[in-house]
Amino acid sequence: MSDRYSATWLSHTSIGDFNHCPRAYFLKHIYRDPKTGHKIKLISPPLTLGQVVHEVIEEISVLPKNDRFLEPLMARFDRIWEKFSGRRGGFSNRQVENRYKQRGRDMIARLINYPGPLKELAVKIDMNLPYFWLSEKDNLILCGKIDWLEYLVKEKAVGIIDFKTGQGGQEEDSLQLPIYRLITENCQERPVKKASFWYLDRQNYPRETKLPPRKETLKKLLKVGQKIRLSYQMDRFSCPKGEQGCSYCLPLEAVIDGKAELVGLDEFGQDVYFLGEHQTSGKTTSKVL
Repeated sequence: MSDRYSATWLSHTSIGDFNHCPRAYFLKHIYRDPKTGHKIKLISPPLTLGQVVHEVIEEISVLPKNDRFLEPLMARFDRIWEKFSGRRGGFSNRQVENRYKQRGRDMIARLINYPGPLKELAVKIDMNLPYFWLSEKDNLILCGKIDWLEYLVKEKAVGIIDFKTGQGGQEEDSLQLPIYRLITENCQERPVKKASFWYLDRQNYPRETKLPPRKETLKKLLKVGQKIRLSYQMDRFSCPKGEQGCSYCLPLEAVIDGKAELVGLDEFGQDVYFLGEHQTSGKTTSKVL
């Protein structure tokens, strides 16, 4: 019988971390501070911006459609932002914080003016962290939280929406939406008919993306999953640039070296550190609501 506690859990984020730098993957997803027993996390302004906007969306995603705007979205945003003010959010000074906060308020204003699917029926997967067995043979689990599942009434299906707060774009071969399709199809009963990115800094509506064949996605995920699993078995997570490190692992190495400031715990019990903006930027069931 498969044991999910001994399995290797894969997500879009963890796969990306491993592909960028196995050492960074180790420091983010495996390493625990010997003094606290906690995992470590670096906070930064872009990360905080994304987290606050996504928390606003998460709060209303669990509500019936007629209740989602009873508390104004901007009030939700300002309330959540207070949890991350100052160094807790990775802000070196008030000027930097105000700049990022205004960017967030602009995104929320866009959702207020162009709510689109946020005012329509939605589906919520009834799992704290949706997951399924990608391969019991290889002891691999695929997991991930989907931002929004719009309910497509005529098709009796769902559409995936992933909200973006960064200024860049997703690569054409990004595995994020293909991963979310597999999770959605395996964790609730409705078929997936479309998938979209919504860039909140510049788009009034989600933009649909063409998804690759499922077999192609599964093949890629199994390949990288087996590679990560092998790294566990060999206990080998090396930076591709060797001992000199890279922009992905060096900031985390600075935390281990005591060069970062501990600013608190996150909701998952990870130790949250502030390193400075200039340093971190380089280196089963579901219900319709």
